[in-house]
Amino acid sequence: MTTLAALTNHQIRLAARPNGLPTRDGWSFTTEPVAEPAEGGVLVKVNALSLDPAMRGWMNEGKSYIPPVGIGEVMRAGGVGTVIASKSAAFAVGDTVSCTPGVQEYCLIPAEQFKRQGLFKIDLRLGTPTQWLNVLGMPGMTGYFGLMDVGQPKPGETVVVSGAAGAVGQTVGQLAKLKGCRVVGIAGGAAKCDWVVKELGFDACIDYKAGDVKAGLKEHCPKGVDIYFDNVGGEILDAVLARLAMKARIIICGAISQYNNTTPVQGPKNYLSLLVHRARMEGIVVFDYAPRFPQAVAELAGYLKDGRMKSKEDVVFGIDTFPETLLKLFNGENFGKLVLEVAKA
Repeated sequence: MTTLAALTNHQIRLAARPNGLPTRDGWSFTTEPVAEPAEGGVLVKVNALSLDPAMRGWMNEGKSYIPPVGIGEVMRAGGVGTVIASKSAAFAVGDTVSCTPGVQEYCLIPAEQFKRQGLFKIDLRLGTPTQWLNVLGMPGMTGYFGLMDVGQPKPGETVVVSGAAGAVGQTVGQLAKLKGCRVVGIAGGAAKCDWVVKELGFDACIDYKAGDVKAGLKEHCPKGVDIYFDNVGGEILDAVLARLAMKARIIICGAISQYNNTTPVQGPKNYLSLLVHRARMEGIVVFDYAPRFPQAVAELAGYLKDGRMKSKEDVVFGIDTFPETLLKLFNGENFGKLVLEVAKA
């Protein structure tokens, strides 16, 4: 049996704040011994990490909804893992947990950090570990509360979702269909658009790489857009603003088209459409809804179990591949929720 003292923790730390795309030379690769948890704490072996567009924002200096990752700190990332040592009555060795371990193989979590780390046991009867990073995890929670609380969908309304084949987009579109809406996705490439329509049940999907998004919106949203769930920002946000219906709701979840800009972020040029159509634009930060996560997990897990919702993950193995794997998010290479598998289950 391997002792903790014999284990080595490989970590990836932020070495420099990126200007544009983060590259491998902006990271430092460190190792340290694995230690026993203190009284009340736990040691988690990381099995898989969630790679999300928001990570690019966490690398920047400046005020945001969450403090930036410090230079020299282990890169922040959510994940799932297994408790391998415990001095807490709340967690037993062998428990599968969700937490924010960062990009490393092992994470020592003291008792006073449980809440900040978002540490909780996950029920593998409700979904697989990778589904707990997707529909049942932060992306699913973001999609659920963004759509339901901010968007407030009503049957018969038209919902447009950008980044439709991504982690948040796939949940939003499927949930909107379940709530009786007409759903139009926006995604990059014929394969993603076909999957969104044929597998997820969207009514249509516009391939922004193939042509005119404005023309696609005019074709598929003849009565205008009631709800727009925005994951990309930029020109696509402007195109949708030009097609709003009266009393439309726009959920600002992300702006992946702008995250690696070396020039100022492009703001919406068509914002006066909000005035003309008496529309509302509101941001969503998932952490605000943490006390209500169990409500969303219960509903979404039911949909997964009975087959009314699907969960697609794009899994890449190996912590050393992190710098290159992260870039898949920004060139549209990932197909589904991007997951970095750290250890084989």
